[in-house]
Amino acid sequence: MQDHPADLAWRDGDVPVSTRFDDPYFSLENGLAETRHVFLAGNGLPARFRDGFHIAELGFGTGLNLLAALAAWRAAQAPGRLHFTSFEAFPMAPDDMRRAQGRFAELAPLAADLAPHWQGQAQEITLPDLQFTLITGDARDTLKPWPGTADAWFLDGFSPAKNPELWQPDLMTEVAHHTAPGGTAATYTAAGFVRRGLEAAGFSVTRQAGYGRKRHMTVAVKGEG
Repeated sequence: MQDHPADLAWRDGDVPVSTRFDDPYFSLENGLAETRHVFLAGNGLPARFRDGFHIAELGFGTGLNLLAALAAWRAAQAPGRLHFTSFEAFPMAPDDMRRAQGRFAELAPLAADLAPHWQGQAQEITLPDLQFTLITGDARDTLKPWPGTADAWFLDGFSPAKNPELWQPDLMTEVAHHTAPGGTAATYTAAGFVRRGLEAAGFSVTRQAGYGRKRHMTVAVKGEG
């Protein structure tokens, strides 16, 4: 599948909104705080970090989750290298990514380090403490043949009501197939069909307090067997 670039509008200066899905890429309140609450804390991070820990993500967007995870990795002085693989159907242009990331002054040094690497297409970035892979195309096609296994999943597609393709039970089953025993998944949504899909795939699912105006979010743990 060829790359299809993201179609954007901008709100409040530097908040990108997908015109394709009519949904912002991150919380209008505080995208970084939401990422830390939902994806880091929801997956028990940084406490679980170890050399080779592998995060996988559905929906790369602006790269905010990668920056937040790598910032947490460095702050925790985790040993070795973090592996991070993201699946994205509509990659954002590099200039747009840099503009969106610029909203988070706390991440500015890290964003500046990675800025020269962005290509707006499938790519890899190798640093002493990071092995990053961006896989472009429809995750319903690209996840199944992926040879990797994740310790933690960031399920960060657009709203299930607007982007249901990224939340279907068959895709959640593939997520489970690519999750290590005892691995986790977290997402900002508590939509019933998403939780049921994760449960059917073999995760133990709980609903937890969400970020900001979202009352609930979803955390899932794969069995050890």
